Amino acid sequence: MSRSLRLVPAVSALLALALTGTACDGGVHGTPGGSGVRDPYFPKAGNGGYDVGHYALTLDYTPASRHLTGTAVITARATEDLSAFDLDLVGLRVESVTVEGRKARFSRAGQELTVRPRDDLSEGETFRTTVRYSGTPRTLTDPDGSAEGWLPTADGALGLGEPVGSMTWFPGDHHPSDKAAYDITVTVPKGLQAVSNGELTSRSTKGGRTTYAWHMAQPMASYLATVAVGHFTMTRTEGPHGLPVLTAVDPTQAKASEKVLAKIPAIIKWEEYNFGPYPFSSTGAVVDRPEDAQYALETQTRPVFPGAPDTSTLVHELAHQWYGDSVTPRSWRDMWLNEGFATYAEWLYREDFGGKSVQETFDEYYEGDHEEVWAFPPAKPSSAAHISDSPVYQRGAMVLQKIRQEIGDDAFWDLLKGWAAAHRHGSVSTADFTAYVEKRAPGHDFRGIWRDWLYGDGKPAHP
Repeated sequence: MSRSLRLVPAVSALLALALTGTACDGGVHGTPGGSGVRDPYFPKAGNGGYDVGHYALTLDYTPASRHLTGTAVITARATEDLSAFDLDLVGLRVESVTVEGRKARFSRAGQELTVRPRDDLSEGETFRTTVRYSGTPRTLTDPDGSAEGWLPTADGALGLGEPVGSMTWFPGDHHPSDKAAYDITVTVPKGLQAVSNGELTSRSTKGGRTTYAWHMAQPMASYLATVAVGHFTMTRTEGPHGLPVLTAVDPTQAKASEKVLAKIPAIIKWEEYNFGPYPFSSTGAVVDRPEDAQYALETQTRPVFPGAPDTSTLVHELAHQWYGDSVTPRSWRDMWLNEGFATYAEWLYREDFGGKSVQETFDEYYEGDHEEVWAFPPAKPSSAAHISDSPVYQRGAMVLQKIRQEIGDDAFWDLLKGWAAAHRHGSVSTADFTAYVEKRAPGHDFRGIWRDWLYGDGKPAHP
């Protein structure tokens, strides 16, 4: 991300228990899955008891009325015996829920959609839940004051999900620790486009409406899912190794975006050199109007920009495809593993293309008037409202430069590539990263870096 600077669980659990009753003798004796995964900043986000493998979302949207009709088919595996489970969904009217084709009872409380299947689910069982819903999707205000969720635009809408906004337009397990493959099919009035993640697999028009089907095969956290509806000029080119590059640009932004978007293949090639093979099967960008959003977001394979981005922002959001999208934070406390790495990519690109060196940028932040950088340690944001603040970005990048100073360039490049490869398409914590660094660089003492730069309060005494 590049921002301009975001029912009580026990009640939901009791409600699910009340719905469950007692399992039949001889059957599975399940208990309700938990509501929320106890994320330190967004405790209601996500749910316990299952792991999603695939979302099939079928959406129909009419911008004039702002009406959305949706069907979500969620394929998941039970991680414990379940008598009931929760999905995250804000607003929208749920019309029906089925589990394995059989009608299921459900209830709503806050963002929790509690589902009680006809039969209890066994640990290890794969099950399919179908939710039919409709209504006007909401726009949410993050703790930091920015808007996310479903954002109406001048000619359509834009779905942006970080950190929890995707639950405004489809039900699911909305926490970055649960990633899944996606098929997103969107029907809109003829003349409009609908752009999403991955590859466009089909497009058809019938009865004055056009349907676009998108396929995202590699695992994706729900906050990285997007739908952009509107008038777009769609351009297809190729990146390294024949990688498909698809850009969708609002016509009002076409001229301003042309030169910078033409750099995508070269930027991907440079990032592959530094970070390893590109982790997905396509790339590109969505450029909407400046007034449509307050920030750029690294939506998987196709980052979203409010107006034409500059080169540095494009580098940042594409770097997230490795750090944040493929290697995803296990909790929102680990946000610096996204933003510190993507910010470092900006600094490194500047260094490689005739600008200031990374060390010069580091020194500027350390020696200059940048008190905001020292407001809190990058691994411990002070609250949910500050997970997109400067310490997560700039001081996070400074942690990486301290590691580079300690181990030298060759070992550092190996570490960057190795981290992306070792946790490709996975979810990670800060503890995973520090353990990885210590294992990959034996003989070095990182205790001071972790203590002073990663976890320490205030400005370290020595650069």
